[in-house]
Amino acid sequence: MPSAWTKLLNTLQIKADYSIKPAGLKWRSNTLFIVSTVAIGLFTDLFLYGLIVPVLPYMLQDRVGLPKDQVQSHVSGLLAAYAAASVVFSPAAGIIADKVSTRQAPFLFGLASLLAATVLLFLGKTVPVLVVARILQGISAGFVWTIGLALCLETVGPENLGKTIGTIFSFISVGSLAAPTLGGVLYEKTGYEGVFGIGAAILIVDFLMRIMVIEKKTALKYEVDDPSTVSDLTAAHEREAREREESEQNQDHEAQQQNGSVHGSEEEPLLGGKTPEDSYYKLPQPENMSGLSKALPILRCLGDPMLLTALLVALVQAVLLGSFDATIPTVASDLFGFDSLKSGLLFLPLGVFDLILGPVFGWCVDRYGTKPVAVIAYGFLVPVLILLRIPHEGGKDQIIVYAVLLALCGMGLAGIGAPSIVEAGAVVQKYYEVNPDLFGDSGPYAQLYGLSNMVFSFGLAVGPELAGELRQAIGYGNMNIVLAAVCLLTSVLSFAFIGGKPRILRRSKRNTFMPRKRA
Repeated sequence: MPSAWTKLLNTLQIKADYSIKPAGLKWRSNTLFIVSTVAIGLFTDLFLYGLIVPVLPYMLQDRVGLPKDQVQSHVSGLLAAYAAASVVFSPAAGIIADKVSTRQAPFLFGLASLLAATVLLFLGKTVPVLVVARILQGISAGFVWTIGLALCLETVGPENLGKTIGTIFSFISVGSLAAPTLGGVLYEKTGYEGVFGIGAAILIVDFLMRIMVIEKKTALKYEVDDPSTVSDLTAAHEREAREREESEQNQDHEAQQQNGSVHGSEEEPLLGGKTPEDSYYKLPQPENMSGLSKALPILRCLGDPMLLTALLVALVQAVLLGSFDATIPTVASDLFGFDSLKSGLLFLPLGVFDLILGPVFGWCVDRYGTKPVAVIAYGFLVPVLILLRIPHEGGKDQIIVYAVLLALCGMGLAGIGAPSIVEAGAVVQKYYEVNPDLFGDSGPYAQLYGLSNMVFSFGLAVGPELAGELRQAIGYGNMNIVLAAVCLLTSVLSFAFIGGKPRILRRSKRNTFMPRKRA
C-alpha cells in the first residue's frame, strides 16, 4: 500500500511510480490543458517582456539617473541583452529537452529564471543589475519557447500544428498587446509596485499550470503494462500521417488503374526504387559525421534553402518586433510629448489585429500552405512601413495617423508567425522520415525549435540596436524604409523557396527535383 508521501510525489510528478495513477491524470494530460499550459507559459514570457518596455525609458531616468541623451541607447541595449541570452541558451534547451525523459523539469527551470529576473527588475537601481535581470529573462525565454513548442507539436501532431500555433500566437499576442499598455498605466498610477505586482500574480498562475501538466507520453505509461514501450509521440503522429497518405495514394493509384489512366510519372519510384525526394533529403549516416554534427544533426539540415528561408521569416519577424519595442515609446515622447501611460497605449493598435487575425492566418497556413501567407503578409508590410515616415510633430490628427499605421503593421505581423514554425517543422519532418536513425527516438524537434528560437532571439537582439542606431543616424522615416526593404526581400525569398520552388522558377521538371508543396 503506497504511503501518502509517495502519492504526493507521484501526483506532483517528482518521482513517478507508474503503478499508481496521479490525481487528475485524465484532465492534466488532456490536449486542451497541455496546449493551454504552453500558451500561458509563452504568454507569461511575452507579458513580462512587454510589461517593462514602456517603463524602461522612465526607469532609466528616474531610478538609475541617466541623462536623456543616453536613454535610447540603453533601452536598446537592455532589450538586446534579453535576446542575446536567449540566443545562447535556446540550443542548450533543445539538447536538454531531447536528453531528458520528460520536458516538465526544463519547463519549470525556465519559470524559475523568469522569477529571478522579475525580482531583480523590481529591486534594481543600477544598469548592471538591470542587465543581469534581462539576461535571466532571456534564459527563461530560451527554455520556455523551445520546450513549449516541442511539447505542443508532440501533443497535437504535425497536421494540426498550423491552426494550433496560430491560435496560441493569437492568445499570447494579448501579452504583447496588453503588457506595454498595462505597464504604462500601472507605472503612471502606482509606480513600480503595481507593475511588478501584476507580474508576480501571473507568475503564480503559470507555475501552478506547469507543475500540474502531464505530458501525453507520460500519461500513456500509466495505461500500459510495460512503460518502456511508450515511444515518442511525434514519431507516432508522423507514422500515422504517412500511413494515411500512403493508403490514400494507393487508393488513387488503384482507381486510376481501373480507369486505365495510369502512365509513367517522374515522381513515382521505378521498380520499387527510391524517389527523387528520398535522395534530396538523404543525409550521411552518423558514423560519417563529425563530432558537432553528430551531436546536433539538425545542423546538417541547414543546407536546405527552404529551412533557411523559414528561419529568415522568423528572424525578420523578430527584428520588426524589436524595432517597434525600441522606438515607439521614444518616438511618441519626441513627437507627441507622451508619458509612459500614453506611450503604452500606442501598442494597442499594433497588437489588436494580431489578436484577431492570428487564428485566421494559422488556418490559412494549414489550408493553403505556408508560401501564400508568408509572401502576402511580408508584401503587405512593405508599403505600410514606408508610410510610417508620414507622422510628424503635431496634435490629434498626427496621433491618429500614427495609430492607424501601427494597426496596419499589426495586420501584417499577424500573418508572419505561423509560416516559419510550420514550414521549418515540415522540412525537418522529411529529413526525419528519410533518416530515422540519425535523429534517434526523440526526433529532431526540440533541436529545431531551439535553433528557431535562437534565430528569433537574435532578431530581437538585432532589432532594437538596428532601429535605435538607424533612427539616430538617418531618422525614423528612413529607418522604416530600410525595414520595408528587408520585408520586400523576405517576401521574394518566401515566394522562391518556402514550400519548395514555385512552378514558374523550375527550369525543367525532368532535370530538377524540388519537394512538393507542404502545408
